[in-house]
Amino acid sequence: MSKQTDQGRRDFLSRAATAAAATTVAPGVFLHSVADAAPRAEPVTSKVRWGMLIDTTKCADGCTACVEACDVENGLDLIGKPEGASDAEWERQRPRWIREVKLKDNLTDRITTMPMLCQHCEFPPCVDVCPTGASFRRADGLVLVDRHTCIGCRYCMMACPYKARSFIHENVLLKSTAVPRGKGCVESCTFCVHRLDQGETTTACQDACSKDGHQAIIFGDLKDPNSAVSQAMSKYPTVEVRADLKLNTGVRYTGL
Repeated sequence: MSKQTDQGRRDFLSRAATAAAATTVAPGVFLHSVADAAPRAEPVTSKVRWGMLIDTTKCADGCTACVEACDVENGLDLIGKPEGASDAEWERQRPRWIREVKLKDNLTDRITTMPMLCQHCEFPPCVDVCPTGASFRRADGLVLVDRHTCIGCRYCMMACPYKARSFIHENVLLKSTAVPRGKGCVESCTFCVHRLDQGETTTACQDACSKDGHQAIIFGDLKDPNSAVSQAMSKYPTVEVRADLKLNTGVRYTGL
């Protein structure tokens, strides 16, 4: 093969690869180039600690906006009930990154509805018990699971006092490219880390709650005294769920 022919072949393959990066494989679905999946440019630092304040007085009874938004954002809505499973079994085992919890005051009989999610603790028990290091805490306060090293032992699920983690029992055929998921792994709320690493500053649940007009969820940098979440936490009395455990959670509640 001549040098001219060889160079022409290389040019053709290069053009073909570039074209493939923008090829439509189905209506609304595109192949992404490697450049589109580039990692964040700067490392995560402890200058920021992401956190959330939830005002339970603004959580409307029966509202599932935050749960549904979380499901859509993270691809949890793409899976259906396994064949042969009962409705009760599916409801018990289906992945839920946000659960609706109802608390009853035994003195007043007042019932409070609150969303329960990963609390992104400063001292996370899930990290302490993980034998492979799959459960870890980032410098910016996010508690995550490395799906490449998770062996599915579920020790972290047993250690979590908030029951905030779920296990993937079935093969995941459909998933979001931004949120990979796979059978045999544990998962939980990530504070929409894929958004934060692209420079965004809100979570899907916060956006949905604001869109519905409830404004019950405020998210931001706990270390920034001028952030909306810091301002709200300085204005209202807040509660740390299971404060007796001294985990210093990144999620706080008001109105309980």
